[in-house]
Amino acid sequence: MSERLPTDPKSWSPQTRAIRSGLARTGFHETAEALFMTSGYVYDSAQEAEESFDGTRERMVYSRFRNPTVAAFEDRLAAIEGAEACRATASGMAAVHASLLCQLKAGDRLVASRSLFGSSQWIIDDLLPRFGVEREFVDCGDLPGWERALSRPTACVLIETPSNPTLEIIDIPAVAELTHRAGGRLVVDNVFATPVLQSPLELGADVVVYSATKHIDGQGRCLGGAVLGSAEFCNDVLGPYLRHTGPAMSPFNAWLLLKGLETLGLRVERQTANALALAQLLDGHPAVARALYPALASHPQHDLAMRQMRAGGTMIALELKGGKSAAYRLLDALHLIDISNNLGDAKSLITHPWTTTHQRLSVEDKLAMGIGEGMLRLSVGLEDIVDLTADLGAALDAAQG
Repeated sequence: MSERLPTDPKSWSPQTRAIRSGLARTGFHETAEALFMTSGYVYDSAQEAEESFDGTRERMVYSRFRNPTVAAFEDRLAAIEGAEACRATASGMAAVHASLLCQLKAGDRLVASRSLFGSSQWIIDDLLPRFGVEREFVDCGDLPGWERALSRPTACVLIETPSNPTLEIIDIPAVAELTHRAGGRLVVDNVFATPVLQSPLELGADVVVYSATKHIDGQGRCLGGAVLGSAEFCNDVLGPYLRHTGPAMSPFNAWLLLKGLETLGLRVERQTANALALAQLLDGHPAVARALYPALASHPQHDLAMRQMRAGGTMIALELKGGKSAAYRLLDALHLIDISNNLGDAKSLITHPWTTTHQRLSVEDKLAMGIGEGMLRLSVGLEDIVDLTADLGAALDAAQG
């Protein structure tokens, strides 16, 4: 007799949840999710409108607050992540911004990893101090440094792991314990690992943020962001902030991202296999000073990465021996891999962080983050590995001059 499928969706595998969660069909019984391009909703009576706004009746009232298509995306991503709740935003940076500002006030203290995406660092280093928030940066792998920084009361901690662009790994359980001891919430930007390869909530984090623009869409079509955590955090702390500041996700983008979630696991699996092969090509290559990829034994935090992640991921960082000029020679010699500051795409993309994504940082800050003039960030796509190897190999030859 065949084994019956469990009726509780929580017992389904992540890939099944990526297809079946958040599937609220209308009376037309459609196969694909419906797209609700509406800004507002109507009520059968004045009494229903009043109850909808005072909280007596739960329903959609305005798409800046909730929208059926956006809610379907939120429900599906929460099911994949294993989170109680999710709130979608217009972009990844809107998600990072909202996840922090919704819980900070003047006089609070925030601690963050030193290696952050440039815009995230701007929020912490430039924006938050204007509102009286104290901040402190800690090197990713410096556990004694985390212990010192979190020996004082702290409202919030923000980390990226693996970090952008240097792929440094942070011990999530250890930092989570220190954060909670200091009275704060740990927010993890999980965009490089994706929900397929790392589950920060299971490791002790309180909040997870994504740029859904990256792997979740995965095809360069739209912007989006997401914040996930407990129902209490998403509804009572984050919810009012989103409702009144308005970084709402477009229903059309939510529909695209819903379809992206269906193939996320398959794409990340293939991209990760390609990335490992390219990382092995780069590791020890005469043109390369260092190749950083979590699944390589040469990665400084390889053991920690493999404890926290299910595989090495889709991203590689490489430092060329010839500095900026060698990096430019490699970039200009590529024919298949595109120069772009995006990542997580089906197409392989490469960028020079020193002059693009982290350009606004001072030289001292870039060097402190481990970003050199010869560093490149490679986002590996779905192309055939034979073609990727040929393209990158020829470009490495060109980089040597």
